[in-house]
Amino acid sequence: MMTKLEAIVQPSRFEAVKDVLTELGIGGMTITDVRGHGRQKGHTEVYRGREYTVDLLPKIKIELVIPDNLVDAAVDAILQSASTGKIGDGKIFLSRVDQAIRIRNQERGVAAL
Repeated sequence: MMTKLEAIVQPSRFEAVKDVLTELGIGGMTITDVRGHGRQKGHTEVYRGREYTVDLLPKIKIELVIPDNLVDAAVDAILQSASTGKIGDGKIFLSRVDQAIRIRNQERGVAAL
């Protein structure tokens, strides 16, 4: 079986997360620049003397589909490399993947990863 791992991390922590995942042998990942907020609810900034609220903060979304035997190691690696101990560090979501198919040669399952 396979698992889809989605991690939302701070942009400043992305390179560290990518490096530890690569060290685990996880090469295939999709990266997206996203904006959002959780408990953080944004912050207030002053620009040219005017105050305004930035309520959607920039984050990086990392998506991986990995074999189940790598899930715990990947989660631990992300937790270690993405954590600053402050609010806004991000989230990790895990979901089951029933099938993966490589379009080029129709490989299926873990072989398609």
